[in-house]
Order: sequence, then C-alpha cells, then structure tokens
Amino acid sequence: MFDRIASGFRAASDCWGILRQDKKLLLFPLISGICCIIVLLSFVVPLVVIRPQEIVALFNQQNPRVGAVNLPWWFYVLVFAFYFCNYFVIYFFNAALVHCALLHFKGIPVTMGDGLQAAVRSLPHILAWSLLSATVGLILKAIESHREGGRFISGLLGTAWSIITYFVVPVLIVEKVDPFTAIKRSTQILRNTWGEAIGGRIGIGWFLLPFWLIALVVAVGGAFLTSTILPLGLALVAVAVVFMITLGLVSSALGTILQSGLYLFATEGQVPHGMDRDVLQHGFTAKA
Repeated sequence: MFDRIASGFRAASDCWGILRQDKKLLLFPLISGICCIIVLLSFVVPLVVIRPQEIVALFNQQNPRVGAVNLPWWFYVLVFAFYFCNYFVIYFFNAALVHCALLHFKGIPVTMGDGLQAAVRSLPHILAWSLLSATVGLILKAIESHREGGRFISGLLGTAWSIITYFVVPVLIVEKVDPFTAIKRSTQILRNTWGEAIGGRIGIGWFLLPFWLIALVVAVGGAFLTSTILPLGLALVAVAVVFMITLGLVSSALGTILQSGLYLFATEGQVPHGMDRDVLQHGFTAKA
C-alpha cells in the first residue's frame, strides 16, 4: 500500500506538470465554483427573505444539543432542487474537464470550448446522473436527521457512494450510458484500480500539504497581527484566503486529471501522455 501511495505522489506530480502545461484546465473548477455559489445564493437568499424561521430551524437541527426539528415537506423539495442544480453544475464542468484531460493524455490539442461542447453532447446523461445523485443526497440527508446514529450511518453510506461512483463521470462522457450502467462500470474499473485511486488521492493530499501549511501559517500570522497592525493583518488573512481558494481549485483539477488518467489506463491500457510510464506500469497495474 505504501508503494502505491508513493506512486500516487509521483502521479500527482505528473498531473501538476500537466496542469502547468495546460493551465486552462484550472478554469473548469473555477467556473464550477462560481456557478455553485450563484446556485447557493439563488436558493438561500429568497428563503432567508421569505422564510427566516426555517433557516433558524435548520441550524437548530444541526445542533446535537437541540431536539429534532420537524421541517415542512416543501423544505425537502427545496433541498432536492438545490442538490439537483448543484450536482448538475459540478458534473457538467467535471465532464468538460475530463474530456479535455483525456484528449491531452492522447496528445490531441484541445480547447476549453471542446470540453464544454463535449459536456453539452452528454447533457442527457449528466442530467440523469444529477437527478440520481440528488435523490441519493436527499435520502442521506433524511438518514442524517435521525438522532440515533443517523449522522454516522449517513457518513458511512455517503463515503461508500463516493467510492463506487468514482469513475462515473468519465464513463458518462466517454461511453454515453445510463446512470445505473455507469455505476456498474465505475465499480468494475474501481475493482481493478482501487489501490491506484486511493493512493493517487492520498498522493495529491501529500503533494499539496506544504502549500496548505504555508497558507495556514500566513492566516494565523495575519490573525495575530490584526491586534497590532490591523491593515497588514487583514492583508495577510486576505492573501491566505485567496491562496486557500486557489489550492482548492488546484486540488479539484488535479483529482479530475488523475481520475481521467486512471480511467484511460484501466480501460485502454494506454499510458497517458505526460504521465510517467514506469509509475503506471510498475507502481500501478492495469487489469481491465
């Protein structure tokens, strides 16, 4: 397992090199994040204005010291609609990034527009997958609302769902199948690459850890300085926040690039252009 984590770190480094070569790949998680914020505001702002009591009730429900709160039925409809819109935005831009990454791995020049067009062509599949994901998300939310171990059970089920659906987006964008077939294909691919997927994700975490620590040090230093040199302290905190947001975007892009590379290697046995052949052939073993 440690060998696979080490290989995952090297694969993360390769993905970083790919991102540096093709910086437009970073725009997809950036636009996705902006759109997700817009979706969130479009739901929260009207609710705060029209139904402020329900917002208070929701926060009370998240507080373990407060008893269960019975929310109205329409609230769950609203949550489902929010999940659907949010998931659609995330999957749409992930699909666009996967398409660009796969073409980059094959040495084919690709533009951002090519990725967006590929996502549009897969729109029915992305909509269906968003609908299923929203349904699962609502079920997990309902389970979480139960005080007796609900949060723990929901966390376990949510983690399992995230694992078995790891390759769903590449499957949807390439193979154009329905969501249930995509889950089955994702599980099959994951069965052959679970060590690589886990090692790669851990590798990305270790690869970016020094940068997160730098951001944390700057943020803490800025917070301390606000009591003595307020402008400098606020400036450092602002820099740290922007740095952390950038790291989040980079982490998301690296994860999707790695996911695309593993999908290509696992399904076609092709070493992605820009990734280390020795890492994939000796650290990772394609079985699909």
